[in-house]
Amino acid sequence: MSFLELKQHLKLAQQLVMTPQLQQAIKLLQLSRLELVDTIQHEIEQNPLLEEEVPGSSADGEGGHDIEAQPEIDIQKITDKTTEVTLGESTSTLTEIDWSDYVNEYENSGAYKPRESAGEEQPSRFDILTQKPDLHSHLSWQLNLSPVTDDEREVGFYILGNLDQDGFLKVSDEEIVEETGCPPEMAERMIALIQDMDPSGVGARNVKESLLLQLKRLGLENSLPTRIVQDHIHFLETKNYSAISKATKQPISDILGAVKIIVGLDPHPGRVYSDESPHYILPDVFIQKIDDEYVIMLNDEGLPRLKISSYYKEILKAKRGQQDATKDYIQEKLKSAAWLIKSIQQRQRTIYKVVESILKFQLDFFEKGVAHLKPLVLRDVAEDIGMHESTISRVTTNKYVHTPQGIFELKYFFTSSIERKDGGDALSSESIKERIRHLVQGENPDKPLSDKALSEVFQKDDIQLARRTVAKYREQLGILSSKFRKRPKLH
Repeated sequence: MSFLELKQHLKLAQQLVMTPQLQQAIKLLQLSRLELVDTIQHEIEQNPLLEEEVPGSSADGEGGHDIEAQPEIDIQKITDKTTEVTLGESTSTLTEIDWSDYVNEYENSGAYKPRESAGEEQPSRFDILTQKPDLHSHLSWQLNLSPVTDDEREVGFYILGNLDQDGFLKVSDEEIVEETGCPPEMAERMIALIQDMDPSGVGARNVKESLLLQLKRLGLENSLPTRIVQDHIHFLETKNYSAISKATKQPISDILGAVKIIVGLDPHPGRVYSDESPHYILPDVFIQKIDDEYVIMLNDEGLPRLKISSYYKEILKAKRGQQDATKDYIQEKLKSAAWLIKSIQQRQRTIYKVVESILKFQLDFFEKGVAHLKPLVLRDVAEDIGMHESTISRVTTNKYVHTPQGIFELKYFFTSSIERKDGGDALSSESIKERIRHLVQGENPDKPLSDKALSEVFQKDDIQLARRTVAKYREQLGILSSKFRKRPKLH
């Protein structure tokens, strides 16, 4: 017979408690530059004690950091500079701005000044905004102008919705009939209508059909280029012009003329209307060489500079000793604001230390280029600056540095190692890739280097590099295999 019994035990154990402040510090550490700006702006909106300081402003220089029981936040050098977050000092409010007047005025500064005439109404700024049309909108505009019925137009829009960014149709005729409930003849008719639209070649199922549509648009449907695309495109891919000449029984000069026409076509017609915009990188750190010495500078341009509102500091002083809800609220927000500023300072210091360590390990890279990049792992930098590997990983993610060799993500400097047979210094995988690029650029186009031949070149230098590793690096560099790089034989 067993009995249930309650007992008390005393146990001593260590565990890591993730406080909200610690979670915030970790989050700030891994944010990119743009994400950091958004986070700071969000905190300004949520915390009334945070203000954005205007550059050059001397007001509230201490920023309220001298309040009792608050952590002291000193800016000792540029590496510790607070990314301080400014609502202007102006007392005017948004309600005082006549927005309807603002959006209908042109800037009168500079050399240009709009001419004013009696009774003439200036166009609204919203009336002159424009946007580059994407492929779907461009084709929809053409479809709306086409003499089709409402049912046909509905089928047409379904087809347009199933075109990829290259302009290729990704559904079959049967799927169109099943999803729209239209007759098969209508589906075929609408596909043909869309394939007749601009840009030429859109609505095709693959590259081959797209090229054939473009040749038909040029009136070359019964020409040699069409025969080559239709029956011998596999020879065209490998530039085997001799095989095409033999198969078509045409002289090589005619084959080259036909190939010139084919090369002038667009295998991806939809990309001309791509709505993808370029992404510009703002480096987080600058490394410059000044008087034979490398200088590290954190890029604070564009980052808000935070300060704590003196208005709420005065409220705390006025209500000192009174334990009311207002004071408790302000005290809570004050602690949150002070911790945010401290976390941002810590983030900047950590980035500086990591970049300083990378500069020490990869000095040859900064001096001589990518070919001299050395193998480096997170543990090396972590041990050098006394931090955990996970911290180094967070710091180097989505952070960019401007160097004399170009702009690189911090993770770029951490590469695997390739061992030497003779026991010499290991090589970085990035330096190996750079050498492969140079070898391919200097190869004989009549006898391009195969992956095995490239591997043997490295073997002669006592570098252990397997053929499959060469193939992997070559593909990462976007270099075609040797059979596609070979100069075509014209006899």
